[in-house]
Amino acid sequence: MIYTIGEMAKQLNIPASTIRYYDSQGLLPFVERSKSGVRLFQEKDYEWLRVIGCLKKTGLSLDEIKDYIDLAMQGDQTLDQRLEMMLHQKEVLKQKIKEINNALDVVDYKCWFYQTAKEKGSSEAVKNMPDDQLSKKHSQTRTMLQRVNEN
Repeated sequence: MIYTIGEMAKQLNIPASTIRYYDSQGLLPFVERSKSGVRLFQEKDYEWLRVIGCLKKTGLSLDEIKDYIDLAMQGDQTLDQRLEMMLHQKEVLKQKIKEINNALDVVDYKCWFYQTAKEKGSSEAVKNMPDDQLSKKHSQTRTMLQRVNEN
């Protein structure tokens, strides 16, 4: 089945202008055009556009994504290079996830802290709570925050 740029944009929930921009940056060498120059998208192009969107979310620049697509267009002789790119990006994502989880731990601790302070009538009461009255996670987060404050 053939799709217009508008139909493809709707399926991907992105503006058609984004797809046009990707094309202008050389990210869509696989998309065919009609004799009049209209982009003709096929089912396989949907997967490519999803991969481009995913790689953008991982932090790859459009130039890096173009490099990846160029390698893919060369075929199986670039499998090692593409695998290396994906393994590297996987490590980048793992680090980002770790950082986000650490931030979530702090936000979770602060939510607990303020809720408990409201219940006890003051933030000082919570600050003075011994570690054994906190969950292990909240105790660890408080210790980490205090360590940061000591530096």
